[in-house]
Amino acid sequence: MASSVETAVSTSTDIPIARPEKQYTAPATPPPDPSPPPAANGAAKGSSSGSGAKSVGKYRHVVAVHHQTRPSCLSQDAEKPPSFVGFRNLMILVLIVSNLRLMIENFRKYGVLICIRCHDYRRQDVVYGSILYFLVPCHLFVAYVIELAAAQQAKGAVARIKKAESPADVQARRDEFRGTWGLIAFAHGVNATLNLLVASTVVYYWIHHPGIGTLCELHAIIVWLKTCSYAFTNRDLRHALLDDFGAAPLPDIYRDCPYPKNISLKNLTYFWWAPTLVYQPIYPRTDKIRWPFVFKRCGEMLGLGIVIWIASAQYASPLLKNSLDKIATLDFVSIVERMLKLSTISLFCWLAGFMAFFHSFLNALAEVMRFGDREFYTEWWNAPSIRIYWVTWNKPVASFMRRHIYSPLCGRGIPPVIAQILVFLFSGALHELAVGVPTHNIIGVAFAGMIFQIPLILITDPINRMKGLQSKVIGNMIFWISFCLVGQPLAALLYFFAWQAKYGTVSKPQLWS
Repeated sequence: MASSVETAVSTSTDIPIARPEKQYTAPATPPPDPSPPPAANGAAKGSSSGSGAKSVGKYRHVVAVHHQTRPSCLSQDAEKPPSFVGFRNLMILVLIVSNLRLMIENFRKYGVLICIRCHDYRRQDVVYGSILYFLVPCHLFVAYVIELAAAQQAKGAVARIKKAESPADVQARRDEFRGTWGLIAFAHGVNATLNLLVASTVVYYWIHHPGIGTLCELHAIIVWLKTCSYAFTNRDLRHALLDDFGAAPLPDIYRDCPYPKNISLKNLTYFWWAPTLVYQPIYPRTDKIRWPFVFKRCGEMLGLGIVIWIASAQYASPLLKNSLDKIATLDFVSIVERMLKLSTISLFCWLAGFMAFFHSFLNALAEVMRFGDREFYTEWWNAPSIRIYWVTWNKPVASFMRRHIYSPLCGRGIPPVIAQILVFLFSGALHELAVGVPTHNIIGVAFAGMIFQIPLILITDPINRMKGLQSKVIGNMIFWISFCLVGQPLAALLYFFAWQAKYGTVSKPQLWS
């Protein structure tokens, strides 16, 4: 009887029970229980909790389930944060399902809008765009000629300084040569200004297609920034050569290519193609080219480009067209609704474009050029403030701004806050050129968007300095809201409406005129 009861109890509970190796008949008088008596209420803690939960003898209903103090896993008192992998999987699933529903709805409403043979660019756009592509880099080689003449003058100045008889005469020769920087700077300024002015004029007046115009304008801006960096860097190298005949402190990496040996066509051509906007006489290089790596990055770039094209034609274009009447009548509620709809597809296209350019294209170009420093971006998506985002998402531009604008301004005694504002003003002007000129609508939206970053920085910087994880989360949420839900969709709507108001049939609202 006791054996059958024990078997029934042991099979109806999840608590493991030590089973005897051989079957036997229980004696009439059961042996005494070797286990110690249960502890008093509230006495079982720590190491005794394990024995109290498992070794309970034959009294199964007295298991100490609550044998220690434990917080909820989502509570702030938890010893270690819980894993949210399941919620992450759920969010991915919800994102896939919701976007799949939108794809089906879009297909039922509009059909297939993708057309390979359909295009709205003109032959004139391709011709002028090709001419600009080949002529714009010539300004870099004009800068090389200017620097070649300046290097010859520097060599002559060094020779005259060596022949000087007194320290006062040496200083006079140095001051005399440094006075020539005004003429050299004027030549560089005219060259760089003509580059940007001619390219912007051709794009604005003679290249109608905004896509081709954007490529040409971005190319001109990149070459303009490279030309400025080439001029500023060689100016400092030239002046450092005259300070104690090259004894001025310079980075150790420059020793393999001292000034003026760096003034050569080979050196300039490498800088022209290198994935950087900051000129150096020498860069860290890799040993060889990994062609499988290059082909993989090119495949990623091609695939992402096709995805962006499909998403723009099939999803973004209908949303933008359906928003025209809402903007024309200044229906603000509908405009906000369209912005929220557009935010998803604009963010998707922007992220795909970021991966295609900053990860795939720049890494492929760096591999071909054996360019070693490939920190083109860092973890900008975790940015706890707007400032950190702007210095991490586009490292080439951030490095140019810090080296050639912010640092020299601070070196001249300008307060850092004023220097930062001037940097954003300069960046806003470049953004307006990059967007307003190709769309033939210089309406100041891109410039205003950059200026609006200044108060956001003033808001998120104090939050970022607070202690605790919540401050980082709040700053990151402010970044994503301003970037995805407001900034990009609103700019896309306004520039598209301005394009249609200029070249389409939509009428301008009263506020617009």
